[in-house]
Amino acid sequence: MISRMSSSHWEHIMKIVIVGCGKVGTSIARELNTEGHQISVVDNNRRAVTRLSESLDVLGVEGNGATYETLADAGAETADLVIAATARDEVNLYACLMARAAGVPHTIARVRSPEYTDNLYRVKDQLRLSMSINPELTEAIEISRLLRFSGALEIDSFAKGAVELIKVLVPEGSSIDGKKISQIDNLRGRIRICTVERGDEVYIANGDTVIKGGDKVSVVAKPEIAVKFFKKTSVNIGRSRDVILLGGGKVSYYLAQRLIKSGTNVKIIERNAERCEELAGMLHEAIIIHGDCMDQELLLSEGIEHADGVAALMDYDEENILISLYIKSISKAKIITKINNEPFEKIIGNMGLECVINPKTLTGEYIARYIRAMQNSMGSNVETLYRINEDRVEALEFRVKGNPKVINVPLAELNLKNELQVICISRKGRIILPHGGDSIQPDDSVVVITKHKGLSDIDDILARA
Repeated sequence: MISRMSSSHWEHIMKIVIVGCGKVGTSIARELNTEGHQISVVDNNRRAVTRLSESLDVLGVEGNGATYETLADAGAETADLVIAATARDEVNLYACLMARAAGVPHTIARVRSPEYTDNLYRVKDQLRLSMSINPELTEAIEISRLLRFSGALEIDSFAKGAVELIKVLVPEGSSIDGKKISQIDNLRGRIRICTVERGDEVYIANGDTVIKGGDKVSVVAKPEIAVKFFKKTSVNIGRSRDVILLGGGKVSYYLAQRLIKSGTNVKIIERNAERCEELAGMLHEAIIIHGDCMDQELLLSEGIEHADGVAALMDYDEENILISLYIKSISKAKIITKINNEPFEKIIGNMGLECVINPKTLTGEYIARYIRAMQNSMGSNVETLYRINEDRVEALEFRVKGNPKVINVPLAELNLKNELQVICISRKGRIILPHGGDSIQPDDSVVVITKHKGLSDIDDILARA
């Protein structure tokens, strides 16, 4: 069945053609299909097309997605967007050019090569690309954010990075253990506890919610304020200063670049000698070790026990999982585990690995955010959406346009849906964590956290009369 949202939720359903039915294309198709768009998928591999088209109940076309005829068969001549996500950068870029020739107004290309990624800005206008996406670079950006706050389980940003939603584990004996949220020092209203995850339950927090040791709580605040709050409540949020990367692939390269710029000491262990030489030539400030990442004696000799952060970024999920479990048993480091196969994510859910990253899933999420911004210009006013707490809660950022019912009314007087909280308002660059007396104004950016799915308009936060 195609998952369709009612027209009251997504008034501007888009017609999208996805070229490439591999893991990345599949992730993108699933994410966009969930949001109700009209999807066509294209691939040379008949089995891949059949599998994806039948699992999502979307149009599948077998053929070369870089040719005009195949794109036309998939409906590109009337499409709003073509996304090229095959395994070959050149094919993706050419497919986007051909899509433009077919009259498609927007194109997105998956580009993995560092050489292409670094120079794409020079020809982006000539290629008329709306966006390019590099799954490995996207993953590196996400991991670097997690390592910046090594105690964070998840970090999502709103208001163009001015405010962050940070999920942490509350330790036993913390100063907020056993307290109602209304009793917790919120640093003069500059932090807001939004959700509480306890076992299999997730709660949208309110003043009467009691925090307990072992809870996972999500806090919204400016980054510098969050640091003060976590320090005061004995939540370890310290920055990773010494990081070891296991595996020397593209993700490690991009991640090392970012970490080195932030002043982090980086060590990379890679089993391929030729790749070690390449990395040594590209990353002069990193220490490159030639060796087997699964060699426990080598890891101990390189100080794995004392590292602040470790990222398992090898090619095989099984190795990343096993070595992460071993490091967890001997170290207090922040451990990031890369997983490419979705079934493994479900299996390791109970293994205690706190930070699992899937680059394919991240790519789908990033593209979906871009498309929401496109929809925003077409009438829908969701600018950013994150699915958190294992997809059970959504955090949405609305841009207030027109004359909605919610403006100029104190929040305390609005009949808001249950299981929903207005957590942040950005107004002309000023961040407001609102109280009952605050009101929403035109052109505000409003962040809402809720268990309700499919909200697309700011007035959707209101309960039905």
